[in-house]
Amino acid sequence: ENEVLNSAIGIFFLLYASALVFFMQAGFAMLCAGSVRQKNVQNTMLKNVLDACTGAISFWAVGFAFAYGGSINLSDDDDKSVTFIGSENFFMEGLDDFEIIFWLFQFAFAATSATIVAGTLAERCQMVGYMLYSVTLTGFIYPVVVHAIWSRRGFLSPSAEDPLFDIGMLDFAGSGVVHVTGGIASLLASIILGPRKGRFFDERTGMPLDEPKEILGHSASLQVLGTFILWFSWYGFNPGSVQTLRGGGASVASLAAVTTTLSAAAGGVASLATDTILVERRTGEATFNLQACLNGCLSGLVAITAGCAVVEPWAAIVIGVISGWVYLWSSKALVKWRIDDAVDAIPVHLANGIWGVISTGLFARGEHIEVAFNTDASEGIFYDITNFKLLAAQVCGLLFIIGWVTVLMGPFFLVLNYLGWFRADPLEEVVGLDISYHGGNAYDFDAQPKLESFDLTKSGKKSDAGVSRSERLRQILENQNNSMRDINGGPAISSPHTGVSPSVASNSPSEDSFDIPSDLEAPQEN
Repeated sequence: ENEVLNSAIGIFFLLYASALVFFMQAGFAMLCAGSVRQKNVQNTMLKNVLDACTGAISFWAVGFAFAYGGSINLSDDDDKSVTFIGSENFFMEGLDDFEIIFWLFQFAFAATSATIVAGTLAERCQMVGYMLYSVTLTGFIYPVVVHAIWSRRGFLSPSAEDPLFDIGMLDFAGSGVVHVTGGIASLLASIILGPRKGRFFDERTGMPLDEPKEILGHSASLQVLGTFILWFSWYGFNPGSVQTLRGGGASVASLAAVTTTLSAAAGGVASLATDTILVERRTGEATFNLQACLNGCLSGLVAITAGCAVVEPWAAIVIGVISGWVYLWSSKALVKWRIDDAVDAIPVHLANGIWGVISTGLFARGEHIEVAFNTDASEGIFYDITNFKLLAAQVCGLLFIIGWVTVLMGPFFLVLNYLGWFRADPLEEVVGLDISYHGGNAYDFDAQPKLESFDLTKSGKKSDAGVSRSERLRQILENQNNSMRDINGGPAISSPHTGVSPSVASNSPSEDSFDIPSDLEAPQEN
């Protein structure tokens, strides 16, 4: 009877943790929606929803089998030899009650890794290309990384029969497995997809702008809401990764919850304070940047994810402070290199995922490693300056993740781009993906004159009325400019560089106003 009760409690704990991790999808959706312009809100949120939908199906069919197939609950007599990929339990065949709820927990992680890319590619990525990416990452790319590091038969796993450097890679909740995987995919996709129109280059001449144009999100409220949802959900992500409260699991979960909180707090404070000081030194006037604080908190959460169960609380604060600095540096580096990231997902997830894995090799304490990973082969060099085994294993793990994702996802995105399935058409991008793909804007303000209803279902072809899709999109642009004139009592104001109204993030209910570039081609028929 006690065994049945313990099993039920264990299943409920994983169900609770799975629900928290899955709730991250709501946080990502709100954060992404607030970080884009009004004309792209529906498109961005739909991609977040599709990550959950397509991810669930692909992870059910093959993803879980590739990640853990044949390596769950191995007995002493079972073969524990290292394998590159799982080969059993496709379509969840042969799983017991605990393994079924474990599938749910692992699916929530897979969906989180895929959703990281949604924000980076916001406002310019086609729906078909994004769906193909989401299925590929959750069904194959991500599961291979999971198998290598978290499966008992992975060559980087600390639970393997013969761990790498006697210790293996320690990534308790996924700074590397989840965030570096999604982050490197985001970087590759952003480079191949290119920046949003007018972000770094003049739309008419194609020449680089002297100063990159800052494209602000339309809702700071949604950004704050999304950040708090993500922080709340991280208490399932990190403490939940203990998977059971039996034995020393309760103490591991307690430590993970505390270090998660401290690192997030330190990251937010460090990022905000440092950004304020830099701005004051440069302009002579101090400003407090909300986005710097929010992304600093998220950076701290990402960085502590690998070592949350093996570092001391004071080390979590150090990791969080440095994560805030890593975020600021990498965000500015992306702008300098003209890589467009609509929500700063690359600095948050990739840069700080790397820092989180490295920091575990520096600050992991031996007694915590023994409880969380059942090994005492090594600890961070802060405690043993002569032992570099753990740090070496961490670096090897990072190299594997970056190499694996780059070798497969790089050509994948190039093929999508070559087929014309990746980048949205220039005219569709200017009008807004909500109207172009979803038939209307996300918001319907009474103060804003209603746009005429257009049938945009016939891509690039003449409609029954003899008007092509391209011509209808141009008419919508004209209506947007007319709406601005009606509201403002004068001509719509356009930027001399891009034709985009400078009040991107204003409180006005009107959408952006545009000059109509004469060289925009009709949308391609896919």
